[in-house]
Amino acid sequence: MEIRSTLKFARISSLKAKDLAKIIRGLPASTALNRLEFSHRKGAFLIAKTLKSAIANAENNAKLSAESMFVKVAVVEDGPSMKRYRPRARGSASPILKR
Repeated sequence: MEIRSTLKFARISSLKAKDLAKIIRGLPASTALNRLEFSHRKGAFLIAKTLKSAIANAENNAKLSAESMFVKVAVVEDGPSMKRYRPRARGSASPILKR
């Protein structure tokens, strides 16, 4: 049975979180949580929070044990970008995309 958990609108660039998702792909859930909890990166905290949510959903809704679970797919995609503008010469402006 496949259990999903999604984190939306996280304030982090997808480039900073994709390598952490690659590390936990295919691991047992407990091992993946240990690797994420001992990492000092912001993306590790957010991915660990989502993984804990998926484990809790599987235990409460599908009556599965945490020892038998593993991470099948971990995907990090681009979210919406914040759009800002920097003033330039002669009254013009150049865009800044905060991904």
